[in-house]
Amino acid sequence: MADPRVDKLASMLVNYSVSVKPGEKVVINGDTLAEPLIKAVYKHVLKAGGLPFTVVNLNGMEEIFYKYASEEQLKHIPPPQELVVKTYDARIACYAEHNTRALSSVDPQRMVIADKARTSLMKTMMRRSAAGEYKWTLTIFPNNACAQDADMSLEEYEDFVYGACMPDLDDPVGYWKRFSAWQDKIIRWLDGKKEVRVLAKETDLKLSIEGRKFINCDARFNVPDGEVFTGPVENSLEGKVYFSYPAIYDGKEVTGVRLWFEKGKVIKATAEKNEEFLIKKLDTDEGARYVGEFAFGTNDGIKKFTRQILFDEKIGGSFHMALGAGYPETGSKNESAIHWDMVCDLRDGGQVWVDKELFYENGRFVIDF
Repeated sequence: MADPRVDKLASMLVNYSVSVKPGEKVVINGDTLAEPLIKAVYKHVLKAGGLPFTVVNLNGMEEIFYKYASEEQLKHIPPPQELVVKTYDARIACYAEHNTRALSSVDPQRMVIADKARTSLMKTMMRRSAAGEYKWTLTIFPNNACAQDADMSLEEYEDFVYGACMPDLDDPVGYWKRFSAWQDKIIRWLDGKKEVRVLAKETDLKLSIEGRKFINCDARFNVPDGEVFTGPVENSLEGKVYFSYPAIYDGKEVTGVRLWFEKGKVIKATAEKNEEFLIKKLDTDEGARYVGEFAFGTNDGIKKFTRQILFDEKIGGSFHMALGAGYPETGSKNESAIHWDMVCDLRDGGQVWVDKELFYENGRFVIDF
């Protein structure tokens, strides 16, 4: 029997998250395990009058690519992929990996080559997104691989995913609109502020947000959602930060990440596991050692680390930063082929000060919103 939550989620993705209009060209990306959600999204795009184009990834294709591709093939951008980013109106991605560790043994330098080749594509996507020309959203379809990573049964993980995506099953869109209004209050308070200081375990970090804009994440681009973020002034970060959760990128789990900043740039980086991978990613390009995003996680329905950044960066009581590309709509000028989110739990004694006023403590806003 089909799970009715799949159709509800598909409807929300199409009609709320990207708000498909008649005649809009919509690419639907997904993995084969996400077939039920892809079909439901396809149906709702058609019902909304959109023009769908579906691209489904087969299990193991990335492994084959990184194992056999020549350097020329690693750098190649298929013209249809470029065409979608440059001319389509919307993208809906439904991820469901068979094996979240499938790329663990891939030489990180081969990934760097492929990433660098896609720098221009990333820049185009972010520019069009900031201009409102390219709407996009992504989500994860519950599957055994992700459930195992989260130390849950599949049924538990399904409940977790749908509960995080649609906290109010009877009115999911209404919930996110109410949530959006609450986050707007946080953003209004931050408007015009200049300096942020984060204090936590092995962390004392200062950064400037002067002239930068915070963005309300309310299930438009990510589903689930729950964060407010900005692009810090590129050369402003000073100090050190320790990320209490593993940082996962391209299937590699990097634990115990510690970064030291001077004039905005990572001048030293260590990790307890997969440090070589961390350093190679930081050397992808000039922008990879600068921060493109600084954010607070605000989804109290997500309480534990699941090894899926889509959920983990939203953990209520956390903050995260992304090394690499920033979002132009925040005012960020940082460009890179990577965008690597790293999460830090602030629920055990962490503090955030804004313009020398205590703003956040032990994972809670101390300002009344």
